[in-house]
Amino acid sequence: MSGSDCCRHGRHSPRRVATIARSRYIRPPMPTSAAKPWLFDLWSYFYDEALVQRLVYRPVHDAVLQELGHPAPRSVLDLGCGTGLLATRVRRELGVPRVAGADFSAGMLAQAATGRSDIDWVRATAVELPFSDSSFDAIVSCESFHWFPDQEAALHECFRVLTPGGRLLVAFVNPPMEVVGDIAYAASWVAGQPFRWPTPSRMRELLEQSGFAVESQRRIFRLGGVLLLPPVLSVARRI
Repeated sequence: MSGSDCCRHGRHSPRRVATIARSRYIRPPMPTSAAKPWLFDLWSYFYDEALVQRLVYRPVHDAVLQELGHPAPRSVLDLGCGTGLLATRVRRELGVPRVAGADFSAGMLAQAATGRSDIDWVRATAVELPFSDSSFDAIVSCESFHWFPDQEAALHECFRVLTPGGRLLVAFVNPPMEVVGDIAYAASWVAGQPFRWPTPSRMRELLEQSGFAVESQRRIFRLGGVLLLPPVLSVARRI
């Protein structure tokens, strides 16, 4: 059985997963990815700054928490968790018993694990999640989906680890026209950190092709919207 097969069936050898008990921070080896972790390791030093959070991330987190809390699930995975601010709010504000945060940046996870031992912090890519089938009632992903090198594979992984009827909440910039996404991709590729911004309609197609029923899509207002395109929150349910 390959390492990927072991991962999919929820069995991990000591070589693949090492747990630091104090921080509950799991470090499996990292697969090759298009985006480079060093950018996110560096960004982790500024991610928690109050102005950055107020302008960029806090409005998105608020919208996700509002949607997630009706009613609150019993287990949540924050995919692309960054420094863990949303995962921490899910645990404390919604009282979710089991919360995990996954990210491929060691720098982000090092920040997340500091003083937050009630959450499982896992280093992993979105296309190979180290969780068994039907592990979570909900998955949230904020401002990270565009970095996933294979978005279709990531959605299939989300479908796999969600319980039947579980919900997926994905929030990131969805430009109104494909040409905007194409320009952004070309610029990010030249910079060596490629990402893809699908339009809302394309995001709906991706979700439906992966077996999800899309419940809603809505734009999120944020003060940084003057300079940044507004994100879209897509809410889907595993059929």
